[in-house]
Amino acid sequence: MCGIVGYIGKKNSLPILLEGLKRLEYRGYDSAGIALVRDQRLIIHKKAGKVSDLISMIGNNGLSSELGIGHTRWATHGEPNDLNAHPHWDCKKEIAIIHNGIIENYATLKKKLQQDGHTIRTATDTEVLVHLIEEMYKRSNDLFTAVRLALLEVEGAYGILVISTKEPDKLIAARKGSPLVIGVGEHENLVASDAAALIHHTRQVVYLEDGEVACITANSFVTKTTHDEEIIKQVEEITIDLEQIEKGGYEHFMLKEIHEQPQSICNALRGRLLVNEGTAKLGGLESVKDKLLNTDRIILTACGTSWHAALVGKYMLEQLVRIPVEVDYASEFRYRNPVIRPSDVMFVISQSGETADTLAALREAKSKDATVLGIVNVVGSTIARETDAGVYIHAGPEIGVASTKAFTSQIAVLSLVTLFLGRQRGLSKEQGCLLAKDLSLMSEKIQRILQQSDHIKAIAEEFKHVQNFLYLGRGCNFPTALEGALKLKEISYIHAEGYPAAEMKHGPIALIDENMPVVFIVPQDAIYEKIVSNMQEVRARRGKIIAVANEDDNEIDHVSDHVIRVPRTYSYFGPIVNSIPLQLLAYYIAVARGCNVDQPRNLAKSVTVE
Repeated sequence: MCGIVGYIGKKNSLPILLEGLKRLEYRGYDSAGIALVRDQRLIIHKKAGKVSDLISMIGNNGLSSELGIGHTRWATHGEPNDLNAHPHWDCKKEIAIIHNGIIENYATLKKKLQQDGHTIRTATDTEVLVHLIEEMYKRSNDLFTAVRLALLEVEGAYGILVISTKEPDKLIAARKGSPLVIGVGEHENLVASDAAALIHHTRQVVYLEDGEVACITANSFVTKTTHDEEIIKQVEEITIDLEQIEKGGYEHFMLKEIHEQPQSICNALRGRLLVNEGTAKLGGLESVKDKLLNTDRIILTACGTSWHAALVGKYMLEQLVRIPVEVDYASEFRYRNPVIRPSDVMFVISQSGETADTLAALREAKSKDATVLGIVNVVGSTIARETDAGVYIHAGPEIGVASTKAFTSQIAVLSLVTLFLGRQRGLSKEQGCLLAKDLSLMSEKIQRILQQSDHIKAIAEEFKHVQNFLYLGRGCNFPTALEGALKLKEISYIHAEGYPAAEMKHGPIALIDENMPVVFIVPQDAIYEKIVSNMQEVRARRGKIIAVANEDDNEIDHVSDHVIRVPRTYSYFGPIVNSIPLQLLAYYIAVARGCNVDQPRNLAKSVTVE
């Protein structure tokens, strides 16, 4: 989950590294550091805290080098302090490394290296790896070979960059389970864990695959497997713009991304939603159309926010396609020895396309011959490359750690999949047209909700000091309640729980008193009266009620302390519009509490470790 950037070329690498780290800080912000090779010695600066703290420490000291690596950390092994910050170096301070991932057998390796005379100074798993490379360098006298041989001894996940004072014309990169991309320039090359750190310098990129090691110079690169087999890589072009990863005048990336949702929904639907035909055209699934139409079970697997989107997908697919759907936490999927058949179709859902647990679930399903499809945001990501087929959500870069526009775009794409399959399996054209028309109006409906930001901000001010929240919904708005609670937990550090509203009386009602705010998602659908009864139960116990209700609901004010109005929409698409006010509520509460909403404590954007 850490941010990695490296440079080799004719320019001064330091400002390039620091700029790249700022763009990658959403991937980890416990500590940061850089290593440069200059005059046959390593210059290393690292510090706990933000990248800005590292920049302040370095100051204007005239550092210059044509080779360097930089790292911003999300701690796994060892607390986030100056000592454990990356880069790490070998006994002679001739080799430096930065690392994203977890070396699972580091304890065994550490013991052996210490027996061989190596001094390990930190509590990290990464330092063990640089000493292992040092040991291999004694045998090979070649940095590329030493890294490759060392990785044959390693169990776990890694994305690494390695430099050495002995070979100042080389930058070594390797990956297994943790993304790395090479940026190809003129008389310069870069490497990063995310293309966001590269696009200011080049749009020509090469994606490393698992088990690959690259030897990069200013003018070329060579890629091999860890077993010394050479690989010819294709250079691709990235299409995102620099403006897309800037704040654009908003106070935070999260607020910008909330307000981008009218456009991100349009992007997800554009060219795919066929309103007059009441169906969807999904070119990314055309190659597996027969598999989809003939399967008798669909599995949806994901983590966190993407899992909530998958739950919404289950409601839609089972109701409108009439096919059994199973939703699994990717982190639990392979450990329960799941029953997977070759006839099954599994969708793996991930914003980054690099989520380690979701990748593990993907590979488990593929090993059992299921058809595995992806719903991801990041073009060229590992999940996009390893699945049999899939659909991009086209939400654009999402920098805020708490996912917003990716969530609603995932639901939009699942809605398209539902329409596509439904029309093939018995959904009438008339009903399909009604659904497609409602989807086509989604951006306009979201825009109307965003106009209520000041009203939601005022509600947030009233509840900014509470310690607990309860979110309740029924049907497909139960996942909406889960997502609303998650957003509040992530960025404001207020304890919040999401429940099916009918389950409240089976336990959570014991928590209700005059200090407990309860958010109800209460559209006027077939179970409206039942959820109003649940609201009355809270009201009878003096709980404070915030209702997310339809614009034309004239009854809801009588049972609510606060009402946030949303446009009426078809029930299974309701989570798209209903989640918008919950995102804004969490955002404004967090801001009122003085929290860093873009970089909440202990979290990182892309979870690339199990």
